[in-house]
Amino acid sequence: MRVSVVQMSPGHDKAENIAQASRLIGQAIAADRPHIVSLPEMWTCLGGNRSAKYEQAETLPDTGSNQRGGPAYEFLQSIARQERIYVHGGSLGERGPEKLFNTTVVFDPNGAEIARYRKIHMFDIVAPDGKGYRESAVYGSGDGLVTYEADGVRVGCAICYDIRFPELFLALRRAGAELIFLPSAFTVPTGRDHWDVLIRARAIETQCWIAAPATFGQHLDAAGEPRLTYGRSLLCDPWGMIVAKISDGTGWATARIDQALTARVRRDMPVLEHRKLV
Repeated sequence: MRVSVVQMSPGHDKAENIAQASRLIGQAIAADRPHIVSLPEMWTCLGGNRSAKYEQAETLPDTGSNQRGGPAYEFLQSIARQERIYVHGGSLGERGPEKLFNTTVVFDPNGAEIARYRKIHMFDIVAPDGKGYRESAVYGSGDGLVTYEADGVRVGCAICYDIRFPELFLALRRAGAELIFLPSAFTVPTGRDHWDVLIRARAIETQCWIAAPATFGQHLDAAGEPRLTYGRSLLCDPWGMIVAKISDGTGWATARIDQALTARVRRDMPVLEHRKLV
């Protein structure tokens, strides 16, 4: 199975972001013919004030219903259906009863939604450059583990800050995951020091492939101040080797998920069997 990760530079204008995503996905499909394509975290609306985030967020259709979704939801669904591929939709703002949710939706080649994951861990920190982030002021936390199957590969869902919580990734491995998606919008200071290290560590611990599409470049926060995200979208194999990576700017990278390699790594180093702690 070929997997493409798309690196975007979104702002808080959803229409412009959809146009950018459409162009990049089209280029990735034309060049590499992936079986599944993925987008970064909050690619529909990155930055802006609270009002902008709520305005650009979408009310998602009830699972299994024939309801129509918002523009981003319909865009992702149409790409899957038209191109006959799986689309792992990064994450978008989902309207909830009290707060928004940072939510992944996934579509199969028929355009049917097959997974929905709400980010569990909220990014409430002060970064090394002194900039503060309080994701929980706008977004609520999800509470469910989510996997789905694509072309015979069991896929797990995580988002950005989730990468710092290895117990989530171990739970996904125990749920059968061979591939875990990590759509992200990492800050530059944390990304520069921890991005590759954390992804490789989670891949080695779980013996899973990790596909991490990320945002890159500058956007404006609620006060109109510039914020930078790190990019460097990548794919990592179960041995912890980075097999494809994007540099600065927008673009995409593609790699083939080799289930024989996964099986060999797990056979030769059966860490899940050796674990002594719950």
